[in-house]
Formats: sequence, structure tokens, C-alpha cells
Amino acid sequence: MRQREGLIARVRQIRLATAATDVRSSGEPETPPTLRGLEVRIAHLEEQLRGLQDSVHRENVRHAARLAELEARTEPAALAVALSKDARERGL
Repeated sequence: MRQREGLIARVRQIRLATAATDVRSSGEPETPPTLRGLEVRIAHLEEQLRGLQDSVHRENVRHAARLAELEARTEPAALAVALSKDARERGL
């Protein structure tokens, strides 16, 4: 059991020493793998969010156009013309 604890302590020391000597060419410490993974994941999520925003915008524009069309068709003057045309076509 003590051998295992000693081995774990030595591995930790080696990792700390290696991490301290790992330096990028700019002099900044190297980004840990977990942080790089999170940055990649966040970039992916941001891309998905932009896609969702675009989709919502397109759907909103489509609904607005459809609503404007329905409002124009239900205006009293347009409705009277449509009813008159329908009555003529049916022979009423």
C-alpha cells in the first residue's frame, strides 16, 4: 500500500515538473488538454447557436409574410371582391 502511495506521489511530482517546463514559443504555459477540449466544444456550441438563430429568424420572416398576406386578404375591400368573384363563379 505504501509503495502505491509513493508511486502516485512520484508520478504527481513528474507531472508537475513537466507542466512547469512545458512552455509555448510565446512564453505562455501550454493549455491543458481539458481546456482545449472545452474551447473546441464551446466553438461548436456557438456555431450551433448561430444556426439556430438564423433558423428562428427565417421562420419569423416567413410567419410575418404569411400574416401580412392573411391580413391583406381579410381587408373589407379585398373580402368584398373575393366574395363577389366567388358568387359570380358559382352563379349566385
